[in-house]
Amino acid sequence: LGDVAQSMSIYDNKGWIVVNNSHVIFAIDLNTFKEVGRIEDLTSPRYIHFLSDEKAYVTQLWDNRIFIVNPKKYEITGYIQVPDMTMESGSTEQMVQYGKYVYCNCWSYQNRIIKIDTETDKVVDQLTVGIQPTSLVMDKYDKMWTITDGGYEGSPYGYETPSLYKIDAATFTVEKQWKFKLGDAPSELQLNGERDKLYWINNDIWSMDVTANRVPVRPFLVYRETKYYGLTVNPVNGEVYVADAIDYQQQGMIYRYSPEGKLIDEFYVGIIPGAFCWK
Repeated sequence: LGDVAQSMSIYDNKGWIVVNNSHVIFAIDLNTFKEVGRIEDLTSPRYIHFLSDEKAYVTQLWDNRIFIVNPKKYEITGYIQVPDMTMESGSTEQMVQYGKYVYCNCWSYQNRIIKIDTETDKVVDQLTVGIQPTSLVMDKYDKMWTITDGGYEGSPYGYETPSLYKIDAATFTVEKQWKFKLGDAPSELQLNGERDKLYWINNDIWSMDVTANRVPVRPFLVYRETKYYGLTVNPVNGEVYVADAIDYQQQGMIYRYSPEGKLIDEFYVGIIPGAFCWK
């Protein structure tokens, strides 16, 4: 695959693997895992969001543009310019859609979520949140959720307490903000299949109903003196999978838990497991 398979999506019965440092997206056959096409000459692609058979958006690191691609022809067809962003500070990440609008969190050295009109391919609004929103998901009630990591001590962009934000998609306003502790590093915000329960990593694994008024005081899974690096929830049965990078050098481990938090299974995978994709 090349250098850093960042994310994977499934569309049109193909697997789309976004490989950022190699500037490429591979399309593979989901049965044979053979390559069927590729989109090349991307800057540092992070995620792909499909709008139709002939149009998708690809977010980038180190670029102030979101690329527009034609998945059917495997071609770059255009760009979305992100305002107030340079190539050096450029960072667009995960995308969710509400009606004709796509929302995207701007992560590295950024503090905002942008709103894109998919008919004009232009950024039409933006919402300021905390420093470095790392994830973006949309629940069953059309509320967007993002977690900010707060930057790091000594960062030229700033360092602050991380937060969890609940944002109304219709009005594009913050409904609620929960603050963590300074020095916390929350990440990997995920939803279950019903999209009514959140999960995230902050040393421990945490879980919270999307209708809750406060964050939980006890974790879903307690920290095990290791490096939880990836997280997902089986959309069918609610089982929780945790990826453990261990020391970033040896094979990683996946732990599978019941919805109640009981360990069901564990198995080795490759080095630094960071993301999951459900077929």
